[in-house]
Amino acid sequence: MPGKKGHRSFGHLRKLPSGRWQASYLGPDLRRHNGPSTYEAKIDGEAWLLEERRLIERGQWVAPADRAALAEVDRPVTFGEYADTWLADRELKPRTRAHYRRALEVHLLPAFGDRELGKITPAAVRAWHAGLDPSRRTTRAHAYGLLRTILGTAVQDGELPANPCHIRGAGAASRTKKIKPATLPELATIVEHLPERYRALALVSAWCALRFGEAAELRRSDVDLDRGLIHVRRAVVRVDGGVIVGTPKSAAGVRTVNVPPHLVPVLREHIAGMPMRGRDALLFPAADGVSHLNPSSLYRVFYPARAAAGRPDLRWHDLRHTGAVLAAQTGATLAELMARLGHSTPAAAMRYQHSSDDRDARLARELSRMAEGQTR
Repeated sequence: MPGKKGHRSFGHLRKLPSGRWQASYLGPDLRRHNGPSTYEAKIDGEAWLLEERRLIERGQWVAPADRAALAEVDRPVTFGEYADTWLADRELKPRTRAHYRRALEVHLLPAFGDRELGKITPAAVRAWHAGLDPSRRTTRAHAYGLLRTILGTAVQDGELPANPCHIRGAGAASRTKKIKPATLPELATIVEHLPERYRALALVSAWCALRFGEAAELRRSDVDLDRGLIHVRRAVVRVDGGVIVGTPKSAAGVRTVNVPPHLVPVLREHIAGMPMRGRDALLFPAADGVSHLNPSSLYRVFYPARAAAGRPDLRWHDLRHTGAVLAAQTGATLAELMARLGHSTPAAAMRYQHSSDDRDARLARELSRMAEGQTR
């Protein structure tokens, strides 16, 4: 009622014991709505009521309690918010997820985390890319590739009209170090200088071209020496100090590898000397016979062994590379290499079809023989 103290033609103003003013009104939903706060001056409460009345008259009124949620929905999405959702929605291997998270936290979020997606311009991307350490080419390429992929998904989701990543070749990581596989004498020297419990692991990693995580998760039930087979079904990875057992790196990684016959007696002897029995016992465990082998423990014995072979540059993963090159040199087809190595794309397997120096020399001699035969 207009004549009653505190009532107006629209809304109600009430002075609180604190001396501040509280404004409220009866909305179109027939519910009473209070102002978002109390007001020090009565005129401020009146201004709020006037604005609410105008919203009702224009048909734009929304209950004050619902406006914050609507504002959040309408607020432009930042890169950091979108990237978190993008990563959470992906089915990734634990190590890949950890790798992406680290790339985000170290390289992408500091530059783009609080920026609205629509305000990430090609110029901003070029400036960010130019500021990355050029000596860390692989890290730089991976960070750029991740940014391009996330923003490409944002385009598909309708969050962006176009992808601002246009730097040609920035996502390609050129190999900074040419891998030189071990020769057979070098491999023999490495195995000879390893402690006995690690020798079978080195031989299997090389001749069967297994990844470390695949070999470290092999169990007795995965080995069929009567048929000369190793079934690669799982792999172990270490992420943030924890051990996670899952499927191999790619779908093609689940495979059966034929063991070269000369390794079968070595594996029989190794299994006979294993401390733990049972089909689920790890084939190459840590010193306790139960836990997964830690790479750091392996490196402590591998580094002196590779030094003895005169190959201080050789990484453990290069033993797999060695086995892959040896397999390629037998004349294996690309499909056969892919199956043996557990690669899902030809490009990955083709890396191992390069020629060694001595093989190229033999090829040159064969070409000369062809030429000599032609001139006779």
